Amino acid sequence: MKRNLPPLLALRAFEAAARHLSFSKAGEELNVTQAAISRQIKILETFLNHSLFNRLTRQVELTPFGRSYLAAATHALDTVEQATCEIMTQHRSLAISILPSIGSLWLMERMTGFACAYPEIEMHISSSMDPVDFKRHNIDLAIRVGKLPGQSYDPSLPQIDFKMVEDWTDVGAIHLWDDFIAPVCSPKLVEKLGPIEGPEDLNRYCLIYNSRRPDCWSGWLKANGACAVTGSGRLEVSHSFIAAKAAREELGVACLSSIEIDPWSSSDKLVRPFTKHVQSAGAYYLLGLHERLAAPDAKLFHD
Repeated sequence: MKRNLPPLLALRAFEAAARHLSFSKAGEELNVTQAAISRQIKILETFLNHSLFNRLTRQVELTPFGRSYLAAATHALDTVEQATCEIMTQHRSLAISILPSIGSLWLMERMTGFACAYPEIEMHISSSMDPVDFKRHNIDLAIRVGKLPGQSYDPSLPQIDFKMVEDWTDVGAIHLWDDFIAPVCSPKLVEKLGPIEGPEDLNRYCLIYNSRRPDCWSGWLKANGACAVTGSGRLEVSHSFIAAKAAREELGVACLSSIEIDPWSSSDKLVRPFTKHVQSAGAYYLLGLHERLAAPDAKLFHD
């Protein structure tokens, strides 16, 4: 059944005018003119078929009907205001799935600032490299690296073949940053084995490979015209953060994503022997169902 409600703008104008017993003060409160308040009250009086105010020379006063209606209107608006405040201050949470390397090296450094700025948002963070299934798992957002469906990528660049989501239906993606790779090693290892001034100097070093991204080294060497470089040995590990740890432990030179390098290079635990880095065919994205990506809390997290 259709509700028989008065115009809400007119109801707000009446409540403010009745509370102040002044059309001009009501206009100041609602940021409208006195004439606009008068028009809204006329609309409400027409709707109710009753006069609400007695208009005197320099003031207004409520009619008996106006006093009775004010009590009902005040109670109704108070109820709506209270419910609005309660719903706006309800517990808020975000469930986010991130890549292990992003969580341990990059995100946690930034979470302190976000938690301090928005203490009312409870964060639930999990780490995984598996494709995200937003419809089955209780996940609001995810950070993944890979390729977007329907886009073409340069086959000559180092490829990122990770599957980011199980099903792209209703899933949106916000670009976070491109992926760049570069060699890194411990400065102590350089002191032991000598300076790395050109790609050919890598032949004195063991090269550390990440089996999940096997073409990082070949892509970087090809881009630098050094395909013949093989290193003094080869160490293969199963994950990029293991490759980073192996490089920190002076086991060789790893070729890693910049997002995985920066936290360590800033602490002098890893150095980049070369200034040139190579872009990969793929990027990092913030993923989520379209409706969830557009929610205010998700926008705060992204910003």
